[in-house]
Amino acid sequence: MDTSFERSENTKVEWLTPPELVKQLGIFDLDPCSPVNPPFVHAKTNFTIEDDGLRKNWFGRVYLNPPYGKGMELWLEKLKNHGNGIALIFARTETKCFFNHIWDDADAVLFVKGRIKFYHVSGVQAGTPGAPSVFIAYGKENAEILKNAGIAGRFLYLK
Repeated sequence: MDTSFERSENTKVEWLTPPELVKQLGIFDLDPCSPVNPPFVHAKTNFTIEDDGLRKNWFGRVYLNPPYGKGMELWLEKLKNHGNGIALIFARTETKCFFNHIWDDADAVLFVKGRIKFYHVSGVQAGTPGAPSVFIAYGKENAEILKNAGIAGRFLYLK
């Protein structure tokens, strides 16, 4: 079975961040992109597709691992406007999404060393993506937390 994100015939848009990575980033108030029956949660409050987290009001410190694919930019724009949280996406730095919502708006980024081994919604580790990953911090406190999280990679302040 091919477990890459881009070449799998069973491509999913929900790829869950390993819980140990999120724990290194501290406590989050909201995860607006949680699966319906999560094997683990990353925040105190979790919105699912049934809640339509993109249309709900966001509050507190947000952890965002948005659905990969079409529409992902809308999630990043909402986090950018909210201004308090950390996102995890592919490190495709040349994209419209990066130029519109990250380079000039985020406080910091952490390019992850190697490939993250994500989880499937079943709770089983599902493989590595076809691209490297980057954490994006919005808000100065989140930038400092990201810098000191101990996640291997290259940290950069953007502001």
